[in-house]
Amino acid sequence: MIAFQQHYDGRFVSMLRWHQLDDLWDRVKQTQPNDWYVYLIGKPVPTTPIDVTALEQFIQEVDEFLHQKHDYDYCGIVYADDRNSPSMIKIYDPTNLGAVCGSSGIRILPRWLLTRIPPQVIITDAPTQSKHKRWWQYLTFKR
Repeated sequence: MIAFQQHYDGRFVSMLRWHQLDDLWDRVKQTQPNDWYVYLIGKPVPTTPIDVTALEQFIQEVDEFLHQKHDYDYCGIVYADDRNSPSMIKIYDPTNLGAVCGSSGIRILPRWLLTRIPPQVIITDAPTQSKHKRWWQYLTFKR
């Protein structure tokens, strides 16, 4: 089994267009709905996967959030290790993008990580905005 950090630092492909993100969400929900961990970077690492209902709720709510806060005709802020059979998905916070590619010299971490590989701590000093904390707490309460 590949180590979490090695996989996290590996190759990822962008869901550049919104329809590509829709296709990714459909694949996750329809073909791989079990054994996903949802990790809010900077918070305690989840120790158990979420259930299918919580996964669907997370996808719906994070998708709505991304569309509201990233009001462009392209997506480009969600990355998967594999479009067809993902095991790790990085979701960047549209309110804290900086230069996701790292060209600014500052590494911007994803805000959320959806992973089938049990996660390990990813250290960040990026603050979580209070309204996002409330949204996350509501979602994790429903697990």
